[in-house]
Amino acid sequence: MSSFLSDFSMKYRFITLLIICCAVFMAAKGLPRTKITSDFEIFFSKDNPELNAYHDLQETYTKIDSVMYVVTPNSGDVFTKEGMLAVEALTEAAWELPHSIRVESLSNYQHTEAEEDDLLVDSLIPDASIATPEDLAKAKLIATTEPTLLNRLIKTDTKTTGVFVTFSLPGVDKHKEVPEVVTAARALKAKIAAEHDVDMKLSGNIMGNTAFKEYSLLDLKTLVPTAFFFALVCIAIYMYVASGSVITLITGTFATVCIIITSILTAQGIGSWLDIELSPPVANAPTIILTLAIADSIHILVSFFQSMRKGATKLDAIRESLRLNHQPVLLTSITTLVGFMTLNFSDSPPFHDFGNIVAMGIAAAWLYSITLLPALMLILPVRVKPVKEDESDTAMSKLAEWVILRQRGLFVTFTALIAITFSFIPANNINDVWIEYFDKGTWIRDESDFMRENLTNTGTIQFSISSGMENGISNPEYLAKLEAFSNWLLDHHHVTHVLTFTDVMKRLNKNMHGDDKTYYTLPDDQELASQYLLLYELSLPFGLDLNNQININKSATRVVATVKSSDTTELLQLQQDAMNWLKENATESMFDRGASNDVMFAYIGQRNARSMLLGSTVALFVISVIIAISIRSFRYGIISLIPNLIPVAAAYGIWGMTVGQIGLSLSVVSSMTMGIVVDYTVHFLSKYLRAKREQGLSTENAIRYAFNTVGVALVVTTIILTVNFGILFFSSFAMNSDMGLLTAVTIIIALIIDFLFLPPLLLKLDRRKQKLLKKKVQKEALTTA
Repeated sequence: MSSFLSDFSMKYRFITLLIICCAVFMAAKGLPRTKITSDFEIFFSKDNPELNAYHDLQETYTKIDSVMYVVTPNSGDVFTKEGMLAVEALTEAAWELPHSIRVESLSNYQHTEAEEDDLLVDSLIPDASIATPEDLAKAKLIATTEPTLLNRLIKTDTKTTGVFVTFSLPGVDKHKEVPEVVTAARALKAKIAAEHDVDMKLSGNIMGNTAFKEYSLLDLKTLVPTAFFFALVCIAIYMYVASGSVITLITGTFATVCIIITSILTAQGIGSWLDIELSPPVANAPTIILTLAIADSIHILVSFFQSMRKGATKLDAIRESLRLNHQPVLLTSITTLVGFMTLNFSDSPPFHDFGNIVAMGIAAAWLYSITLLPALMLILPVRVKPVKEDESDTAMSKLAEWVILRQRGLFVTFTALIAITFSFIPANNINDVWIEYFDKGTWIRDESDFMRENLTNTGTIQFSISSGMENGISNPEYLAKLEAFSNWLLDHHHVTHVLTFTDVMKRLNKNMHGDDKTYYTLPDDQELASQYLLLYELSLPFGLDLNNQININKSATRVVATVKSSDTTELLQLQQDAMNWLKENATESMFDRGASNDVMFAYIGQRNARSMLLGSTVALFVISVIIAISIRSFRYGIISLIPNLIPVAAAYGIWGMTVGQIGLSLSVVSSMTMGIVVDYTVHFLSKYLRAKREQGLSTENAIRYAFNTVGVALVVTTIILTVNFGILFFSSFAMNSDMGLLTAVTIIIALIIDFLFLPPLLLKLDRRKQKLLKKKVQKEALTTA
């Protein structure tokens, strides 16, 4: 098939150009349909249990879509007139934000007091403009002793406070709704900061969703052009070094760039027609396709230039290059495609999209490399400076001789190094904290870190504790167990604050007994508790009811635990401890696993790591079978497993030595790079076996042939691959930067292994084979005698 396509493109060059241009145009027409997502829920499949629990929580109580304003008066204390005026102004204005349904702050906190037989419910500071120093001092005392507020909206140092705004997005078009909220929220922040002497930060999951979108776009605008520029420079340098001609520098670079652009447009265009949303992983696809498309072109052009340097015509040189490379280029394209397709094993849909788009790009790059590239090279002027045969590839020849000479030392040294790096793989811990997906220095990370350090943490775990019956939340037995659970959570070393309904009931019981502190306990009569609750709810203003804590039929309440650290291990340990406590100490109806977006991300990393282990295993098996069939050797198919496995495993070992934290994006690197590193082995082994089969060369000479024919191409592609994946390291989005860095490390290791470990391995196995054959011959001779 590939031979037919190549022959057609060389014979009908301009027709080939026309057909490809039309095909690319039709695919690229879909590009304007691309949607840019701004919802963290895209990282979870529809049947994800943690996502469904999160949705159930939102349907039972008020929505969890929120923005937190973190206000720090420059006076150094929130409870000053200027500080409270700023909080009051912000609170009143926040009600006007699009889709706002609830605003919680110090100024509108509904404080309850007893006045004879009456229950007074009023804002903590009804009017900051007329508040006296005594009023402010009293409010400060209440706020710093009220469990609902302390370590949630205020800390004991009273330097910073929060204004928590909850939104109910219609969900008709989040692509418009979220930006609408964020634009208004930022405008309000700027307005309040300008009118009052305060510093303000923004956090919350709506801001996090926006950051996902903004930094994905930033990567598209900055990293993709940067990667393209560096690729262009690398290609141009190679073209000049390989040909010694400025003309070829221009034409060769142009032809390669055409392969890159058409491959990207085809894959991204088809992805748009398939309605694939633009997410942070998908935003990397152009860079990856760009890099892999170059690899195909470089392998064909290396052989093309080598033939021309030896005096062949353009047509003969391109035919010979395609003859030598059609099998390894097709094989590497298939194996790389398989590696990226196994990303469909991922538990996170954006990685399915990423893998599928890159796979389409790989297929397009292969097709254009064997059709468009030959046609362009025959149409465009090409000049190559001829060199003597014994002067060519001297660097690769010297390297081959050195490796053969040092084969035993290299084998022992690399075996030891591989064992050492492998031993550090268990040092990696899975940790997925969504706010830490962003680097320090990004606005979302800096403002959220400020909130975590000065007010409250972003991480929570929320429980819906059911009484098992309508109006059952007033039952004293239920309240007693709920309080015990809340107290247990508060005493847990991972928790800093607990928002619980029992604090409301204890405060009401105290109020209804003349504010006697000894009555700050739970009511012991269900009817009395129900009356307290009804009286309190009737006194609350619109928008500040208890729907964020109790469900409609009053059969369940929500308990929100704010965790001290957002570390995945700690969060999951807290969840497990809480479930164990509920099983052992509460009724069956009260049991709940707990949910939140933090819990969702904590599980997705672990679940994805397991699914990608399966994906990597499948990829390795399929790739090995493909290699064995293609090179017509089961033996070498098995041998190929070794250099294919080592780079990925060694890279994870080095990561364990240096970083030790693996998140969602790094769990897919094994499958992703499996297909890439196989390219090195396939190209080296295919040339090695061609030398042994077609030319009858010895193992040593076959290794020399492989170095001389494919060594330069592997070095050039490694430089380009490393540079372009390395560019992702500069992404502000840790998902991208970590993935880029680990992939670049893996690619470098793959080249080192194929140059310095695979040849000694082949020599060692060949000697072993010769010994076995010799023994077999001797045994047969003795048997015959």
